[in-house]
Parts: sequence; C-alpha cells; structure tokens
Amino acid sequence: MPIPEDVTGDEIDKDVRQELQSLPKTLAEDVAKNLVMVARLIDEDPEGAYAYSKVALRLASRVAAVREAAGFAAYASQKYSEALAEFRASRRMTGTVDLWPVMADCERGLGRPEKALDMAGAPEVHKLDKAGQVEMRLVAAGARRDMGQLDAAIVTLQSPELASNSVQPWTARLRYAYADALLAAGREGEAREWFAKAVEADKDGSTDASDRLAELEGVEFVDAFDETEDLDETEDLDEVDGVDELDDADDDEGQAQAQDGGASLEAAVETPVEDVKGDDKD
Repeated sequence: MPIPEDVTGDEIDKDVRQELQSLPKTLAEDVAKNLVMVARLIDEDPEGAYAYSKVALRLASRVAAVREAAGFAAYASQKYSEALAEFRASRRMTGTVDLWPVMADCERGLGRPEKALDMAGAPEVHKLDKAGQVEMRLVAAGARRDMGQLDAAIVTLQSPELASNSVQPWTARLRYAYADALLAAGREGEAREWFAKAVEADKDGSTDASDRLAELEGVEFVDAFDETEDLDETEDLDEVDGVDELDDADDDEGQAQAQDGGASLEAAVETPVEDVKGDDKD
C-alpha cells in the first residue's frame, strides 16, 4: 500500500512509538506509517484503513498496538469476528481490560447479544475506568434492544452519568442513546427532551441529535445547493420550451414569443429503577 509523502510515522502516539522500539528501526518506521494511515482513514474510509492495518499486522503481529489497530479497523469495516480475534490477542499481550466494551459489541455484531450481556455483568467491568463503564452500559443497552427488550434498554441507560448536569466526553452519546430508546418505545415527549439535552452536550457534532430533534419538531431543512440546481433545471426547461414554441410558431405563422416559464452496570441491566429526570446535580 502506498504511503503519502507527508506521513512520517512520527504522528503516532508516544506509547505506541515506545512499543515499536522493540522492532528494528526501519521496520518500526514502516509499521508506524501504516498505523498513521489506519488512524487517518478509519472514519472516512474504513476499508482503506483495514488494508493498511493488514500491512502493519504482517510486519509486526507481535506488537499489541498493531493488533489493537487491526481490531479497530476490522470493527469499523464490520468484520466483527476478525475484530474480536484481534482484540483478544491484544488483551492477552497487555493484560488490560480496556477493550472489554468493544469486544462485547463485536458479540452483538455477530448476532450474540446474550453473550454481550454476560460480558456486561463480568468482573472485568469493575476494572474499567468511568468512560469504559459508560461504554459498557451503551453496549448492554444495545444488546437489550437487539433482543426486543426496549424497557430494559431504557433502564440500563439510566444512571448517575445520565442524570448528571456535567458534560463529559461520553455525555452526548449517552443522552442520545437514551433519547433514541425512548423514541423507539413510543415516548416521544421524553425523547424530544433528551435529544435536546444531547444537542447541548454535543459540541463536536459526534451525533446527529440536532437533526433528530428537528425532525421531531417538524422542521424541514432544504439544501441550498440542491435548491439552486432545481432552479437552474427549471430555467433550462423553460428555455427549451420557449424554443419549441418559437419553432412551432415559425412553422405555423412565422411569429411567436417564448415564455419563461439527525450505580453499577449489573444493577442497571438487571434491576428496574425509576426514570432519570436529568436535573439532579452531581
């Protein structure tokens, strides 16, 4: 796979760079460049990222960061079985539980939501940081929805993190998931409220909460570019119609005019709780 000239390999995280120091210098540079391309393409071109990850994997399969990158590239390409295998390999090498939530989501992708729920109740969840626990909650709620258990999905998402007024990196996604579950359960008024809360927290546009809220409020957006194209097409048709009329008039009479015409995880998953109001203080 060709590497753009502007990619040096120095762009990678310092922890990954340190892992690559176990490799010969030239090899480490090649692997680093491919990892940079994985990170660069994974959102916009998952298949392209996957191709670069395979190169890095061929060059350095014994480096945990490479296995993790390969896992995320496969995950983004919806190759869940392959992603799960790579995440497991990385976890064996590092001994950490950081990848536990995305491994559980791979189980969902493979059509095994029950397995994802088992993982949500596993001891590994207690070792996750707050962001990881919130991510695990989102996966568990998704698994409940996969199984048609909408009410249980709603309960799973209800948590101190959801109720908190402070905005964290996960806040917008958590509120969005809650609003989406409420809407799926037919609770439109509450869904509108939580989509609005998601919009407030979504400063970087990581969700389409604003579009979903506008849709619920009956707001329609018109693409100005499309509108201009439609106008141009109408004018073109009018011109053609005008020419045809002139031609017909010339044939008949020789004269005419054209006319312009978007608490713990286990307890949340298993035990019903009261609906979160969203206005409690931290």
